[in-house]
Amino acid sequence: MNSSANLTLIARYPDSFSKAVTKNLIVMLLGISINYINASLIHTFRKHQIFNMNPRYILFIHMVVNDMMQVTLSISLFVISYTIYKLNVSVCCILILITLFATENTPLNLACMAMECYIAICMPLRHAQICTVKRTLMLVGLIWATSLLSVLPDLFITLATEPLDFFHSQVFCIRQTAFPNPLLVQKRDITYLLFLVLVWFTIFFSYFKILFTAKTASRDATKARNTVLLHGFQVVLCMTTYAAPVLLGLLQRVFLLNYNDSLFAFYIIVQVLPRSISPIIYGVRDNTFRKYLKRYLLCKFRDRSISEL
Repeated sequence: MNSSANLTLIARYPDSFSKAVTKNLIVMLLGISINYINASLIHTFRKHQIFNMNPRYILFIHMVVNDMMQVTLSISLFVISYTIYKLNVSVCCILILITLFATENTPLNLACMAMECYIAICMPLRHAQICTVKRTLMLVGLIWATSLLSVLPDLFITLATEPLDFFHSQVFCIRQTAFPNPLLVQKRDITYLLFLVLVWFTIFFSYFKILFTAKTASRDATKARNTVLLHGFQVVLCMTTYAAPVLLGLLQRVFLLNYNDSLFAFYIIVQVLPRSISPIIYGVRDNTFRKYLKRYLLCKFRDRSISEL
């Protein structure tokens, strides 16, 4: 669920200096671009009360914050793997845990957003009663609680089974070295399978319910159906990490000579690019958010122009 697959490759097959610089520049530029856009979305959300009182935008901005955390930490680990190379185990554990929290929150958040679309289209008269701000905040808390229950056992089992000296040692910072107990691999696979079933059931249920409603020629229903489809595509990319061991084994067999580069492409597609879809869904497709975001960006650009005169 972090960049461990790509980092493992770096440990085994280091790149040339020029290729390492190129890859780090690409990753950093993508990360800065995504975080700049997401920061603009968060600022727009905070400045206008119309978003603060809407459950849909609360869930959206929660996902944006998670995306920023995930992108920042994942890219930081990527750069560290080429520069510092090894970290103290205690520091590595903290970075991996936070990355895992943010990453596992995303598909759960997408499932909740799909359900909100379903309620808005298929149960419009009850939407205001069901989807209140208070319940939405409780739902965000439930998302975090679920991720905590999924991830924290890794830390507790490691604390119980590893000697104290282990936490003062230096390791190449990936999930397998920070939490080395083999039982955790089985726990991870079971957890990912449960997440996969839960999220996909929610996405499919919401989509088909909205699809049948969209046949009534409701424009809002059609747009909601397309939004759920985009959520589904985003979930596909996010959850590709759940099948990472199988996919990486396939990559190694197919691209044996260029495994280094193919794994870097896998990292970009699975870890970085899914975090650029959220701004497209709500920053571009959503008319209300686009109007306020455009106003904010234009005002910012105009203020800069005036200050330069």
